[in-house]
Amino acid sequence: MPPFTVLHVCMGNICRSPMAERLLALAVRDRLVRRGVDPAGVDELLHSHSAGTGGWHAGEEMNPPAARQVVTRGGDVEGFAARKLRSDHIDAADLILTATADQHEYVLALRPDAAGRTFVLGEFGRLLGTVDAAGLPPAEATPEAVYARGVALVAAAHGSRRGAGALSTDDLDDPWGRGDQCFSRVADEIEETVQPLAAVLLP
Repeated sequence: MPPFTVLHVCMGNICRSPMAERLLALAVRDRLVRRGVDPAGVDELLHSHSAGTGGWHAGEEMNPPAARQVVTRGGDVEGFAARKLRSDHIDAADLILTATADQHEYVLALRPDAAGRTFVLGEFGRLLGTVDAAGLPPAEATPEAVYARGVALVAAAHGSRRGAGALSTDDLDDPWGRGDQCFSRVADEIEETVQPLAAVLLP
């Protein structure tokens, strides 16, 4: 049921998955602005959240270089707190995007029935280009329409896999401890998926 819920997963939930969480929300907000819709309603259309496969950083804020990437791109880091992935997070998600193939396997070990809606982030970005958007439900800036379009998009992307797995190049590098230049590159790679995703949800 609405809102369309996207769960981002990385290892410690302080770098890659928080950036993806907030950059997707930013991309959807920007689509609303382009459509002349009040962006304050973004939370009613999309629930973008994240968790880590490990709980070492539970309760911590976003890693500072990750937060800088979100803020400099126009996003918001307020209220973020790292947490460990739980099965109920997976159960409630309409789309699960992992930073790497290892984390993809971790998700499916917890919930094998989530295979059809779990993707490595870069893999999902590649598959988006194979989906015929004309075959999706109508695009409107309402919770019900975004949810229906999102769920249909995930199903179409899963169908496009045809049993093929992710590529090694679909993984996001772990930028932890590697400086702003690496964080900037990883954030760019995240945007290469989340911005097209937002554009399909709200063309």
